[in-house]
Amino acid sequence: MKLTVFGATGGIGREIVGQALASGHEVTAVVRNPAGLTATGERLTVLRADLSDPETLRGAVKGRDAVLSGLGARSRADAGVAARLTRSVLTAMEAEKVRRLLVVSAAPLGPVPDGQAVLDKAVLAIINTVLKDVYADLRVMESDLAASTADWTSVRPPKLTDKPRTGRYRTVVGGTPSRGRSLARADVAHAMLAMIDDPATVKQGVGVAY
Repeated sequence: MKLTVFGATGGIGREIVGQALASGHEVTAVVRNPAGLTATGERLTVLRADLSDPETLRGAVKGRDAVLSGLGARSRADAGVAARLTRSVLTAMEAEKVRRLLVVSAAPLGPVPDGQAVLDKAVLAIINTVLKDVYADLRVMESDLAASTADWTSVRPPKLTDKPRTGRYRTVVGGTPSRGRSLARADVAHAMLAMIDDPATVKQGVGVAY
């Protein structure tokens, strides 16, 4: 497949690029600073672009089978980035009539699973308070996705780690895995690539966790 990856120098984006290349896909990595991307290969095109300008992104998404985005706030100070930049991606995709989009969101935006432990609920409430601006940004992003013409999927992992890929995780379309406390960035990337051709995930939030 021909894929475009936004946020390619972030933890999840780097994994998406590397795993996609290893699987034989043709990848266009859109970055602000090419020096931040270590992946190489004949099937890799690195495109430096202003992510806030949809017009400059049209060439990056034109003719692509799918677009995958690891864009998001890396700290509370970055709140607002996910919605603003994803809106640019959506505008560029709609202009080029590219429909398939997969983005990274977060588990707290999904429903609370049945049987969730009291302790887990208490911890989640604290996290939601601390990161309320980041999650508010992601809610705006998901609202924009729902209002768009894209065939989107919002992938919602819990706490992210830098552990190796396992390929062993649970996914719940439209829900949240119970007792799912963490997920490696490498497995988030693996799940996103696996969902590209899965029609059950189109226009859905998907909880992913161990």
